[in-house]
Amino acid sequence: MDGILTGRENLLLIAKLRGVAYPAETSDGLLGRFGLTGAANRRAGTYSGGMARRLDIAMSLVGGPSVIFLCEPTTGLDPEARLEVWKTVKELSGSGSTILLTTPYLEEAEQLADRIAILHGGKIIANGTLDELKKLFPPAKVEYIEKQPTLEEIFLAIIGSREGD
Repeated sequence: MDGILTGRENLLLIAKLRGVAYPAETSDGLLGRFGLTGAANRRAGTYSGGMARRLDIAMSLVGGPSVIFLCEPTTGLDPEARLEVWKTVKELSGSGSTILLTTPYLEEAEQLADRIAILHGGKIIANGTLDELKKLFPPAKVEYIEKQPTLEEIFLAIIGSREGD
């Protein structure tokens, strides 16, 4: 993504480089799909982290590739922007795109991946579905802990008992 160009200009550039027949229509469609229409004419360098990631993903979709590579798409994002990117990745996957995602966040892999490959020292040491990978380990131990009430629970218990007074 070029921060000097607007969001629209970034998409137009990629569309023209990829030889897309109708670059303006393609760009406008992707801006709409990723909720960037209102910011389309702003310099991409002024976008928030979540907006920049969405533009980056939109740029990777120009020309309708069947396989998309996303390298750590949520690194450095705030929790809300991270969830936006997760939603986008799930939608892309659901629409038939194959997505190869690298992430240091194991929770992200659990949420987004159909199949997971675990790398260590530059080599794949395990791969499979989440359920298949879980079977590689002994069953979880069940432990019981004493749970102290939260301040919210205390408050609700107090006001609940006084409502009848």
